[in-house]
Formats: sequence, C-alpha cells, structure tokens
Amino acid sequence: MFPPRRVPPHDAVTGPFRQHGASHPCRAHRHLRDRCRGPLRDGQPGLLRVLWLPRGGTAGPAPMVVPEANRAALQALHERFIAGEDDEELAQEWEVHGKDGELHNILARAARIADADGAVKKVTFVVDITTRKEMEQRLEFLARHDELTGLLNRRAGLALLEEEIARSQRYVTPLCVATCDLDHFKRVNDRHGHAAGDAVLREAASRMRSTLRQHDHLVRMGGEEFMVVLPGISRREGWRAMERLRLQLAATPLEQPPLTLTLSAGVTEFSAGESADALMERADQALYRAKREGRNRVLEAELPAMGKAT
Repeated sequence: MFPPRRVPPHDAVTGPFRQHGASHPCRAHRHLRDRCRGPLRDGQPGLLRVLWLPRGGTAGPAPMVVPEANRAALQALHERFIAGEDDEELAQEWEVHGKDGELHNILARAARIADADGAVKKVTFVVDITTRKEMEQRLEFLARHDELTGLLNRRAGLALLEEEIARSQRYVTPLCVATCDLDHFKRVNDRHGHAAGDAVLREAASRMRSTLRQHDHLVRMGGEEFMVVLPGISRREGWRAMERLRLQLAATPLEQPPLTLTLSAGVTEFSAGESADALMERADQALYRAKREGRNRVLEAELPAMGKAT
C-alpha cells in the first residue's frame, strides 16, 4: 500500500502552470489530481483539472481539459478506482486540450493516497508524450508510404494489389493495373540536379493523383516508376484512364525546372486465377513495348491464354 500522504486542499493550490527543469516534453512529469467526489465540470475540482507540481514549490492549475468525448469514460475509470482496492491504476493514454488550443497526448498512472484526515484520494502522475506519439505516427506513415511523394510505397502497394485481386475474385468485378515510367527522367537529374529531380517527382505524383478517381490507387514503386491500381473497370476503360493521365501530365509544362513531362505506360486487366506477379509482368511487358515504340504512349497488354494464368 502507498503510505498516507498529506494532500493540500484544492483551494490552497495556487500558482502558475510551469515546467521547471523540463528539457523535453517526455521528461516533464505533471500531476493530475482530483477529489474522490464531485461532478466533472470545467473549472471545478475534478478530473478536468491538470496540476503541475514543481520540485520544492507549490502547484498551480494548468489550462488543460479533457475533450468532451472522453469525459464519461474518464469519470467511470475514476469512480471504479476510488471504489476498488487497488493501490495503482493501469497506465492510460489520453488526449487533452492545452492552453494553446492544441491536442496533447499524455500518459497517466494513478495512485491511491490518504490525506491527513484519512480520506481516500487519488493522485494521477502524467507524462506529456505528444512528441513520442508524433514520432510513432511518423514512423507508421513511413512504413507504408514513400517519404518524397507521400504515395504508397512498393511494399504497401503490392499488399494492396493482393487485396484488390481478392476483392475482384470474390465479387466478380473487373480490375485493371498499369505500370508507368516518366520518360527520360535520368536527363532531369543529369541536367538539373537531384534536388530538381525530387521536385519533378513530387509534382508528377501530385498531378497524377489529382487526375485519377478517388478510389484508384497510385503507388511509387521506386525511382520514376509508378503502379496504378484501377478497381472496377475493364482493360479498355483502364487504357482511357491512363491516356487521360498521360495527356494531363504533358499539357502543363513545369516552371522549375522548365520542362514537359511525358510518361510511358502499360495497362492490363486481371484474369481470374492470375497471381499478382503474373498480372504485373504482363503490365510491365506492355510498358517495355511502349518504350521501344517511342515512349510517351499507353499500350494495352494481351490477356493471358486460357489455362496459363499463374
């Protein structure tokens, strides 16, 4: 059991909200303290009041409140803890509003204490983990997305293709896949530098994404190579979609660096029982033919012969 500690009454808690000696948000230990009874209201003693307890000083109320959507859950946890016998409460992650109006992530762990009169109260020790959560979200994003363009990366794109193939077979709906390259992209890097090449890739990805339907998927496979997954349309419709994309890309020259972008693409339709690798291979073969025939064009791949879909 935690030994009884003297807790000052709420009205005696005064002073500004400060973080003494906190060089990093994750090292700034704050304290949520509430009474065991009382309604959960803004500005009242209760679960919404966040207190900072500096070493050797007095605590002051912090302008942080729990969002409305989480208050009932937090109140229920509080009441169960006060009514129970556990000395400590499991750590919980919550979002709270700071004085800047922004949401902050906190990690809270509660302990049972008794005041000088023997009344049971609860102290919740809180760590601001906003920076850590932002880093976790960033790493999660980069695990599935290309950092330069924000598009799905190769691994996530191929996993999505498998999902779309399964959906196509389950509901017997058409599915098209296209692979495409920006034409002569190496010249951009050679003439204008890699920073300009990165800018070209970002702009090309943005234009391609805006031309496709909302439920189409654009994937950066690597370098200047992209894959486009087009659910629910036939091979001919897929060709039209890629042709619109090609024309849109070439219609507006870039200003920096000053050049016109073109692309070559191969498009094909999924055949029942075909593997993702075989589907991609047929799209790639059509892309290679488009390059051999002069680039800046979209070609359709032949459907596999009956019984040869693998």
